[in-house]
Amino acid sequence: MSLEMQHDCPECGTEQTFWRSASTNLHLGEKTKWHCSECDYALVRINGDIDSASA
Repeated sequence: MSLEMQHDCPECGTEQTFWRSASTNLHLGEKTKWHCSECDYALVRINGDIDSASA
Protein backbone atom coordinates (compact mmCIF):
# COMPACT_ATOMS: atom_id res chain seq x y z
CA MET A 1 0.00 0.00 0.00
CA SER A 2 1.13 3.51 -0.75
CA LEU A 3 2.37 5.91 1.92
CA GLU A 4 0.49 8.85 0.38
CA MET A 5 -2.83 9.51 -1.34
CA GLN A 6 -4.78 12.43 -2.78
CA HIS A 7 -8.07 13.08 -0.95
CA ASP A 8 -10.46 15.99 -0.35
CA CYS A 9 -9.65 17.59 3.01
CA PRO A 10 -12.73 18.93 4.86
CA GLU A 11 -10.56 21.42 6.81
CA CYS A 12 -8.63 22.85 3.84
CA GLY A 13 -11.60 22.66 1.45
CA THR A 14 -9.45 21.34 -1.42
CA GLU A 15 -7.76 18.13 -2.50
CA GLN A 16 -4.57 17.57 -0.52
CA THR A 17 -1.87 14.96 -0.08
CA PHE A 18 -2.51 12.69 2.91
CA TRP A 19 0.26 10.63 4.51
CA ARG A 20 -0.33 7.23 6.09
CA SER A 21 0.59 7.44 9.77
CA ALA A 22 -0.59 4.04 11.08
CA SER A 23 -2.20 0.78 10.03
CA THR A 24 -3.49 -2.36 11.71
CA ASN A 25 -5.56 -5.39 10.76
CA LEU A 26 -9.07 -5.77 12.18
CA HIS A 27 -11.80 -8.34 11.63
CA LEU A 28 -13.28 -5.84 9.11
CA GLY A 29 -10.00 -5.55 7.19
CA GLU A 30 -7.02 -3.19 7.22
CA LYS A 31 -7.55 0.04 9.19
CA THR A 32 -5.31 2.94 8.13
CA LYS A 33 -4.95 6.41 9.62
CA TRP A 34 -4.06 9.31 7.29
CA HIS A 35 -3.00 12.91 8.00
CA CYS A 36 -3.32 15.95 5.73
CA SER A 37 0.09 17.41 4.89
CA GLU A 38 -1.25 20.98 5.12
CA CYS A 39 -3.41 21.11 8.26
CA ASP A 40 -2.78 17.73 9.97
CA TYR A 41 -6.48 16.74 9.69
CA ALA A 42 -6.72 12.99 10.38
CA LEU A 43 -9.04 10.47 8.75
CA VAL A 44 -9.44 6.72 9.12
CA ARG A 45 -10.15 4.24 6.32
CA ILE A 46 -11.04 0.56 6.67
CA ASN A 47 -10.25 -1.55 3.59
CA GLY A 48 -10.53 1.61 1.52
CA ASP A 49 -14.34 1.25 1.61
CA ILE A 50 -15.22 2.89 4.93
CA ASP A 51 -13.94 6.48 5.22
CA SER A 52 -14.34 8.73 8.28
CA ALA A 53 -14.00 11.88 6.14
CA SER A 54 -17.49 11.34 4.71
CA ALA A 55 -19.07 10.98 8.17
